[in-house]
Amino acid sequence: MSRVAKQPIRIPSGVEVTLDGKDVTVKGSKGELRFHVHGDVEVVQDDGELRCRAVKDRQSSVALAGTTRAILNNMVTGVSEGFERKLELRGVGYRAQSQGDNLNLTLGFSHPVNFQVPDGVTVETPSQTEVVVRGIDKQRVGEVAAQIRRYRPPEPYKGKGVRYVGERVVMKEAKKK
Repeated sequence: MSRVAKQPIRIPSGVEVTLDGKDVTVKGSKGELRFHVHGDVEVVQDDGELRCRAVKDRQSSVALAGTTRAILNNMVTGVSEGFERKLELRGVGYRAQSQGDNLNLTLGFSHPVNFQVPDGVTVETPSQTEVVVRGIDKQRVGEVAAQIRRYRPPEPYKGKGVRYVGERVVMKEAKKK
């Protein structure tokens, strides 16, 4: 069996998990998430813990059990604590400004970039060169951060662009004469 799926998911206080057949609903202080479990995986709730196990003895079922456990654990963490991803803008004149559900970016193009923030995710700009993406769904938070980064990924010669905080960009050496 999968080593990941063997580990139980502890349900913290303030989080309510409801199993309805193959549908799992997780409610917490930050919101509510739903997930439909694959037919080859069984989810059991007992003593404030969730356990996942493969119904069939196939490698694909075992892999699905581990994946389901990871998704459910992220759901429990998301509704209780939430997730965040931080981006930084490097470059002369690169700025970000949050206005409601729009993120206005100045990234050295001839036009400003307006990014429409999807539902379930909030975007904040503590300073002009910092962007913080927050939400309860880990996959959606990472996807929104990747979409913002895709406008101007860091280039390897000067390091200008949008990068994750702590991301290491391998710099290339300029041409020699």
